[in-house]
Amino acid sequence: MIVLKKAKCDLTVFGIGAVGYGLLEILWRGRTHWSMALAGGISFLGLSKISCFFKKASLFKKAIIGCGFITTVEYVFGLIFNVILKRKVWDYSKMPLNIGGQVCALYSFFWLILSFLFIPLADKIQSKMR
Repeated sequence: MIVLKKAKCDLTVFGIGAVGYGLLEILWRGRTHWSMALAGGISFLGLSKISCFFKKASLFKKAIIGCGFITTVEYVFGLIFNVILKRKVWDYSKMPLNIGGQVCALYSFFWLILSFLFIPLADKIQSKMR
């Protein structure tokens, strides 16, 4: 019973991240790709897990870890969808401080800000579903 409740909670957090990130991308860039929903779901679920695992850490520390996690998700998805599958979902190659056009410092900063905002939201969702 507890396992099913936890799975339901994780699926809810994943779904909110998937839909939310897809909508955020449409607002920001005017378009999205289905893979971004998957990346958004993984990222939001990851923020939730980071917050649970680092319970006693400050929000600042959790956000730094969240930023690193989301940047890593973005890099892996970039390698898969942009490099291997050649889908051209995004290209940061003209941005300063980029790594292979897949991640860049500016968007990592955005992930830090989003981590500050969404870690408390993930905590609220988790606590309401317990």
